[in-house]
Amino acid sequence: MAHSPSAADAKVVILGGGLTGISTAIHLKKPWVLFEKDARLGGHARTDETRGFFFDKTGHWLHLRDAGIKALIHELLPNQLVPVERKARIFSHGALTRYPFQANLHGLPPEIVSECLLGFLRAQVEPTQKAPANFEEFCLQKFGAGISKHFMIPYNHKLWGVHPREITSAWCSRFVPVPKLEDVVKGAVGDVPPELGYNISFLYPKVGGIETMTRALIGRMAGGQVHTSAPVEKIDPAARTVTVGGEVTPWSSIVATLPLPEICRRLTEAPKEVEVAAAHLRCTPVRYLNVATKSSPRSDFHWIYVPEEKYPFYRVGIYTNAVPQMAPPGCGSLYVELSDRGPLPKVDSILPDVAQALHAARALNSPDDILFAELKELTYAYVVFDDHYYSSVETITRYLESHQIYPRGRYGSWIYNAMEDCILAGREIAAKLS
Repeated sequence: MAHSPSAADAKVVILGGGLTGISTAIHLKKPWVLFEKDARLGGHARTDETRGFFFDKTGHWLHLRDAGIKALIHELLPNQLVPVERKARIFSHGALTRYPFQANLHGLPPEIVSECLLGFLRAQVEPTQKAPANFEEFCLQKFGAGISKHFMIPYNHKLWGVHPREITSAWCSRFVPVPKLEDVVKGAVGDVPPELGYNISFLYPKVGGIETMTRALIGRMAGGQVHTSAPVEKIDPAARTVTVGGEVTPWSSIVATLPLPEICRRLTEAPKEVEVAAAHLRCTPVRYLNVATKSSPRSDFHWIYVPEEKYPFYRVGIYTNAVPQMAPPGCGSLYVELSDRGPLPKVDSILPDVAQALHAARALNSPDDILFAELKELTYAYVVFDDHYYSSVETITRYLESHQIYPRGRYGSWIYNAMEDCILAGREIAAKLS
């Protein structure tokens, strides 16, 4: 029997038990209740095991910058995290070159190097004063025609599932390193420049994959109630209640970490402008393979970027190159992010081509080295930052927060971010509500 809610019962309700929801619960100083639709907490920061092989939901390498989050994670996992110096590569034109492409042209065919280098020089010598209208223009202005043609445009097209001219340039300042002319020239002749980018090193649990960290965070949760296998059905801003499994729960405020379109779908009587804004939100799924290999891969990279369309994937990571315990001794554990977003195929129909391509990229010792592969999909993966993005998110967020509903996290806030950002988002909203 559903109980009748009252204001006296009202708590902070947390919708979604990913890293943002978990962090909110850890940091809140008032009673809370958390509802998670899956059978276990963790969201995308979970690890699955098959026959002794461990797989995250694609790459979940941990980059920490905030002193407080660093202290929390190291306190929860003393001596359980391995520091790893990044080995990221680009596989194109048959070569494995250092990341990022734009600062490491050495090793590519000479005609590609000269095309990219001359294009970069022209972009520096003849800069435009016009603000880029989209990400394609950003790439052409910052990197020139050659680098844009051979990496930036094709890789990002494969990653986002839409052409870069459909994406604004505003999202990329933190995630797309723009090298100095000196670094590009040095990288073109093999005078190796310093590592570039926000992720030049990372941490990773010694055993158990990224969910080892997630479980440690869950162990710190106190002062509230957790309900798993409990998808939210309805959010009523006027009555200040949520309905889960037919049960009605009152709330003083909501921290909603569900994907923003899912939050909007559950609202009762949302204003027309919110419905219109929600209809404009776009997101690209990620389809990937968990791949177990019979032997340790011959290359030492942690992940590679693959821009050429002739290959069926855009990124490949090797967990066991960071932590060998992600697979049985002498074996390998990989993730392969696929470019195709058409009808879901059968694994057996795509595996031969994938195996040949992985061998070409030096991620497999042989096309026959695959022990098994599992096909997975993340429905919500990459938010598309198109022309409607900023106004739509602002309209929805303004309405929600006027009713003390706070969308947070990668998908609640509808942004592109890292795991630490999700933990920070939980800490910040908890401070606001405590």
